[in-house]
Amino acid sequence: MKKVPASSTLTLSTHLVLPENTNTLGNLMGGQLLNWLDIASAISAHRLCKRVVVTAAVNNVSFQHPIKLGDIVIIEAKVSRSFATSMEVFMDIYVEHHTTGERIKCNEAIYTFVAVDQLGSPIHVPEVLPESEEEIKRYDGALRRRQLRLILAGKMKPEEATELKALFD
Repeated sequence: MKKVPASSTLTLSTHLVLPENTNTLGNLMGGQLLNWLDIASAISAHRLCKRVVVTAAVNNVSFQHPIKLGDIVIIEAKVSRSFATSMEVFMDIYVEHHTTGERIKCNEAIYTFVAVDQLGSPIHVPEVLPESEEEIKRYDGALRRRQLRLILAGKMKPEEATELKALFD
């Protein structure tokens, strides 16, 4: 199976925070952001394998800064690594100032998707080819994040997590 450049999976998603997206403090509700992240990352995963993908895990979402009513939200999603049937998608979330156009990173997230066939059974996905320094860094960390996720889910024994063990040897 051919290797696909990570850059070809880039998905940009832009949203305006409207009153129905906010809580009583005027901040974007976390659930709304999770929905936007799920859609952007699913498109990114689909771009890698050209198949139906399903969300397997929300690995991490960090809410570092509140997003306010009227803010322009930009989500950059890109597959950071693929495994046999799954893909990790890393997302950076920015707020764009409506008059200056300046972008400030406010959050990040990592989701995992599995490619499936018409019956919902997992299928193999192409390998991701990281190119930039950031893509290589995220690619290298993806195996450790995957092993940790599998251990926490009870699907891998800690002694089998060779990448994680190497951090402590």
